[in-house]
Amino acid sequence: MANLIDLIVPDIGDFDEVEVIEVLVSVGDTVEENQDIITLESDKAAMEIPASHAGVIKELKISVGGKVKEGSIIAVIESSDASTPVAKAESTPVAVPEKESAPAPATTPAPAPAELVENIPYAPDNKAGEKHAHASPSVRQYARELGVTLSFVRGSGEKGRITKSDVQNFVKQKVNAPAVAASGGSAIPPVPVGNYEKFGDIESTELSRIKKISGKHLHACWLNIPHVTQFDEADITELEKFRKDNKDSAAKQGVNLTPLVFIMKAVVASLRKFPELNASLSEDKENLIIKHYYNIGIAVDTPNGLMVPVVKNVDKKGFIELAGELGEISARARDGALTAKDLQGGTFSISSLGGIGGSFFTPIVNAPEVAILGVGRHKMQPVWNGSEFVPRLMLPLSVSYDHRVVDGAMGARFTTHLNNMLSDIRKVLL
Repeated sequence: MANLIDLIVPDIGDFDEVEVIEVLVSVGDTVEENQDIITLESDKAAMEIPASHAGVIKELKISVGGKVKEGSIIAVIESSDASTPVAKAESTPVAVPEKESAPAPATTPAPAPAELVENIPYAPDNKAGEKHAHASPSVRQYARELGVTLSFVRGSGEKGRITKSDVQNFVKQKVNAPAVAASGGSAIPPVPVGNYEKFGDIESTELSRIKKISGKHLHACWLNIPHVTQFDEADITELEKFRKDNKDSAAKQGVNLTPLVFIMKAVVASLRKFPELNASLSEDKENLIIKHYYNIGIAVDTPNGLMVPVVKNVDKKGFIELAGELGEISARARDGALTAKDLQGGTFSISSLGGIGGSFFTPIVNAPEVAILGVGRHKMQPVWNGSEFVPRLMLPLSVSYDHRVVDGAMGARFTTHLNNMLSDIRKVLL
């Protein structure tokens, strides 16, 4: 006996609506259980949604550009599994694409890119301009990330509604106007693309979806945040001895006790001392929002690109518990099994290259956070103790911060305090 079953969107985290960027199946296709059927994209990451049952796709309830949320119906499938109950379509809402994603009627064609900046009233600031613009919250956020004043953009949607495509066209028009950029000095001129083939053989490979998404975010962070990076070295000779003494005990509990676990606890102890680094700027950049919780994002190198899963409530967990959670979430990141919740709620990030090599580097602040720690590879060095040189294990540290929030003096004090915590890890317990 065949049953009709609704495939619905599972828990995708704290998102009201997420855009459908790819539909991987068609009506009539046979799908297996756990086969990916659609791809969603939030402002932080893309995620594939698998089928909860196997069967034949009878009807698709979504389309590219539509918005869905937890419980929205993706498709109706016909399953031959008689034991599977029939889902009721009316129990969950149908995902309907937003009007802004639909093509404009033929009688009101979308304006060409050159028309987007013509006859548009000047707004004295971005906030004031947004008040009079007709756009959804997601489009407003997208425009803020790109630094676009919405009052300058002419909407092509119904009743002049501004869509994401309108913002993109506006940016393209600005970037492709080198004369304006040269005279005004406010736009970034495009980098010329050369004819590489004439110099030799080439190969073009598409960037992974994760790299495309993270690339846009990092570019926005770099352009919008005035970065300053503080460099220093921490003496972790005693810390490493303590770690090795307890490594076998931790292994018996099934966890790998890495130096990163101790660095995370030292960072939290330093953030308690300097709460301005565990904060975010308000949307109008007039206030500093200090967070009284400590969720540390850990940059993980995966086959598809850089991911930053967040370890929650680091201050409330011991070394062994943190080691187990860090190993588990890092493995899921490399396997592409992270959920949206795993990437949310960070207050400070750590990018550790110690397992690969190198010393100092300039990590990019992961907005809306205001600071990030870069960790290099530790090495034994001769250190002067006042009477002689002695071998000490030194760890390179690079702290980047938002100079609008953290000045050089505070950045130096934070880094010095972090060094003190790492030199004697027992201090994190005080």
